[in-house]
Amino acid sequence: MQYWLIKSEPDAFSIHDLAKAKKKTTHWEGVRNYQARNFLRAMKKGDLALFYHSNAEPSAVAGIAEVVREAYPDTSAWDPRGEYHDPKASPENPVWSMVDVKLIEIFPRELPLDELRGVKALAGMELLRRGSRLSVHPVTSAEFRTIQSLASKRPAARP
Repeated sequence: MQYWLIKSEPDAFSIHDLAKAKKKTTHWEGVRNYQARNFLRAMKKGDLALFYHSNAEPSAVAGIAEVVREAYPDTSAWDPRGEYHDPKASPENPVWSMVDVKLIEIFPRELPLDELRGVKALAGMELLRRGSRLSVHPVTSAEFRTIQSLASKRPAARP
C-alpha cells in the first residue's frame, strides 16, 4: 500500500462534499500538472490519501480517502466549455488522468498547516517544503501515521 496527499480548495470541493457524494465517492479530476498526473497514475486501488483543504483559513488536513478506481482518462479535459479543458487532450490522446476516491474518515479536528510545520516527524514532508505546489503527491507511511495520530489528539494549548 502507498500513501498520498490530495489537495482541494474547500470552496470548490471539500471533504464534506465528498461525504455528501453518492457512495461517498468521486472522481479526482482537473489535475493539470504533469508530475501530479504521474502520481495519480501511480495510485493503486486500496491506497490511502490524506485529504487536504488548500487555500483555506486555515489550510489543513481534513481526513482520509481511499483510492477505489485506478487512473483512467480525465474526460473533463475534452470539454471546450469546461473549467479543465485542454485543447491538446482528446479521446485519442487523453493526456490527463483521474482516479476515484472514497471517503474513509473526516478527522475529529482539522490539522492546520502551521501545526504540521511544528511536528519534527513531518520535517521532510513534501507538503511542508517551501514552494511546494503539487496537488497530488506521495507521503511516507510514517508521515501518514503521524498525521492520523495528531488528528485524534487535542491541540496543544498555546501560552
